[in-house]
Amino acid sequence: MEQEHLKKVLDAMPKLPGVYRMLDEVGQLLYVGKAKNLKARVSSYFNQRDHSTKTIHLVSKIADIHTTVTASETEALLLEQTLIKKHQPPYNILMRDDKSYPYIYLSQHEYPRLGSVRGRRSYGRSFGPFPSGSAVRFSLGVLQKAFKVRQCQDSYFRHRSRPCLEYQINRCSAPCVGLVSKEDYAQDVEDTVQFLQGK
Repeated sequence: MEQEHLKKVLDAMPKLPGVYRMLDEVGQLLYVGKAKNLKARVSSYFNQRDHSTKTIHLVSKIADIHTTVTASETEALLLEQTLIKKHQPPYNILMRDDKSYPYIYLSQHEYPRLGSVRGRRSYGRSFGPFPSGSAVRFSLGVLQKAFKVRQCQDSYFRHRSRPCLEYQINRCSAPCVGLVSKEDYAQDVEDTVQFLQGK
């Protein structure tokens, strides 16, 4: 009966970006994941044969799968990390790296920079956790295009006398050489924070 139910769930699953939640027979959340194509990603758990021992163990416990379709892969990524942070699903914890989860970090500099760190910092602001380093890199790329907040090291920032390549390709507003006002840059930073908080 369980297998028949899962087959129906998989058959009805959309080929759209979103988040999937795997539950056991009593409705306990086992694992949260995101996908560019929900149907393809979730089906791969049942079709592929080269899974790790942990994944095989997870699949053996799945009794139901719930999905949430999102407008984009980026939105799916943010929803995934929110759900992981809120629920701490056991298999997300088991399958993570030995190091702590990665976070997006916003520094306390006069012109704050965005970067990635492992684990929360006691200074600056941290957003996450994200499920992987690649998820953080993807998100930083999206943020850079949308809000143009710098991602360079402070030492590099201090010694600039002209805009770098990131400005030329429209991924930074060049606060290092005064091409954006302090007020406008602060607004870009605030917009970034609002986006990361899902507001």
